[in-house]
Amino acid sequence: MDMDNKIKIEALLSGKVKIETPDMKVYHEVKRRWDNAAKPLDSLGRFEDITARVGAITRNADIDIDKKAVIVMCADNGIVEEGVSQSGQEVTLAVSRAMGRRESSVCKMASKAGMSVIPVDIGINSDERIDGVVHKKVCKGTRNFSVEPAMTRGEFLRALQAGMDIACEAVNRGIKLICLGEMGIGNTTTSAAVVCALTGLSAKEAAGRGAGLDDGRLRKKVSVIEKAIEKYDLHNADAACVLETVGGFDIAGMVGVMVGAALCRTPVVLDGVVSCAAALAAVRMFPEIKNYLIASHMSSERTAKYVFDELKLMPVINAEMALGEGTGAVMMCALLDIALTLYKDQLTFDDIEIEKYTRFV
Repeated sequence: MDMDNKIKIEALLSGKVKIETPDMKVYHEVKRRWDNAAKPLDSLGRFEDITARVGAITRNADIDIDKKAVIVMCADNGIVEEGVSQSGQEVTLAVSRAMGRRESSVCKMASKAGMSVIPVDIGINSDERIDGVVHKKVCKGTRNFSVEPAMTRGEFLRALQAGMDIACEAVNRGIKLICLGEMGIGNTTTSAAVVCALTGLSAKEAAGRGAGLDDGRLRKKVSVIEKAIEKYDLHNADAACVLETVGGFDIAGMVGVMVGAALCRTPVVLDGVVSCAAALAAVRMFPEIKNYLIASHMSSERTAKYVFDELKLMPVINAEMALGEGTGAVMMCALLDIALTLYKDQLTFDDIEIEKYTRFV
């Protein structure tokens, strides 16, 4: 799809624009090429499937994901007023400034992996325009959803549109694969609330300790989520309503990134639990998006497993990480690049003059 003319989120919501299904003929062509490599069949495991999915998404068996970017949505959450986080909102601003200087954790890791980082202020609670950070602010943070819905429908749509635009702009600049990242104090509470509402999980099952909550604050976090689910009857709400009510601008923005990437035939790599919540909401709103998602790692936050099970996605790394910012996605991409060296520069069975393995199943 030509994204030079900006697609509006309303066109997608109304059904005027459709997300295309990946080309499974290309998927099977990539698998055939893997089978021709001088190695046991399927011996690179999930990396063979991931590369085949990338080929199907991009409609090209000559896999090219050399130019990759991490889009990091930065936003504050009004729910921190309820004491559900160990840190205050000043941390969101401080880390976002570090991203602008390319000094944060994800920036250092992405530099090593040869990837670019696109930090986005979609809702930081500050008037500052941060050098090196894309300014797409919807509001200075969401509202406290214990008191009122986190955002209005108009704010929600603006956050979706911002994510779409940033994804499409990145693809137009040559980016071939997009990783999701986020930064925002309180967003493990918002993401747990979103997953609870969409899956029926209890708050005790979904809520984790985030950046290190003690037992008292964890109980508070669980209570806040339970009360919001009941107050707004969210088990009977659709995904858009759930995001508006208990989500964050970072989560809504990531949904928009997934939409934009899918429209641009570009794969998306999920990171930790917050991006998982965004993915679940995105797939509930636009089921075709699932075909464009790649799971990078299993977060130590318990909600991630429930989401991956529902979406039938299997992460590559299981290292109990919970850093966020897109760091797990970057690590998986580094492994994927290594696997792709064998795909792009194959030693074949013909090269070594022996009979290739036969696939029986």
